Amino acid sequence: MLRFFTLFTIGGTGYFLIEILWRGYSHWTMFVLGGLCFYSLFSIFPLMHDVPIIVKALTGGAIITVMEFVTGCIVNLLLDWNVWNYSDAPFNVLGQICLPYTILWSLLCIPIAYLCLFVEQHIG
Repeated sequence: MLRFFTLFTIGGTGYFLIEILWRGYSHWTMFVLGGLCFYSLFSIFPLMHDVPIIVKALTGGAIITVMEFVTGCIVNLLLDWNVWNYSDAPFNVLGQICLPYTILWSLLCIPIAYLCLFVEQHIG
């Protein structure tokens, strides 16, 4: 359980800080989403140890995008909290996800894959 909370906190803090740097603010739900995303990537990337980094990056980007879509449907469409809206972005789906951010998440998964390896070596 400690491992989960450690990974969750790393991911939640990282995601929250990225939001602050990118758009100047965030929402507590982004901490939760980030924690779940990082835990998911941390669980999947070791299974892909012989896979090229670009495949890991695309897989990670897809995982984050799916998790953002589910979260967006809950917090934005169902609960109407208006945490984000990508309706003006190209290739968006219901304003919750869009191709440009999927590409950015995929690129970010390159250093995240190495961070997962580092964390695995140090906290097990």
